[in-house]
Amino acid sequence: MEIDLKRENARRLAAEFAENGDAFGWFEALYKEAAGDNDHIPWADLEPNRFFREWAEKTGLKGDGQKALVVGCGLGDDAKYLHDLGFKVTAFDISPTAIEWARKLYAGAEIQFETADLFQPFRGWLGAFDFVLEVYTIQPLPMEMRSKVIDAIAAFVGGGGGKLVVVCRGREDDEEPDQLPWPLSRNDLSGFEENGLIQTYFEEIWDEEDEQKRFVVEYARSS
Repeated sequence: MEIDLKRENARRLAAEFAENGDAFGWFEALYKEAAGDNDHIPWADLEPNRFFREWAEKTGLKGDGQKALVVGCGLGDDAKYLHDLGFKVTAFDISPTAIEWARKLYAGAEIQFETADLFQPFRGWLGAFDFVLEVYTIQPLPMEMRSKVIDAIAAFVGGGGGKLVVVCRGREDDEEPDQLPWPLSRNDLSGFEENGLIQTYFEEIWDEEDEQKRFVVEYARSS
């Protein structure tokens, strides 16, 4: 399925669920509708996000047994990449179908895949991770929830130098997004700093394929 058709289908499902006051149910519906065919999922490439991987290679990212969390992990490609880099990985998604799919894809890897709600995480997860990864999870959620989403993600980052990396579509502060996925501005991202994180890296990349800018941002929790 062509990428534009996949995105239009995702937008259709999101709009249908939003009309019924459900901002999250469309994720499970999309994975169920795909029926095991990742070609129907706009963001499922069965390989790690290329912008994150480029950053990881550039910075020499290594796990060394540290605890990592992948937010909105989908089919688990980024979780597997972190596992291969030596992290002890936990990954979650709100879709039970996505988590079941990820467990099958990476059954041979010691990755803890869990079905969980970002706003109702397992109690032991708060402030518990050395490295948190967020790729494209904020941007499909309603704009009015953005600050709440950022607060929830920041809460996973452990003290004493815990890190967070965010990969997202980007926009200017004065640019109005017109459709899902809703790009993030630098002003949006400043919410992480309001949660006590320090921005340590920022890169803007132009995606020729998508004709859309990407932001790759790293934050650290002060000691």
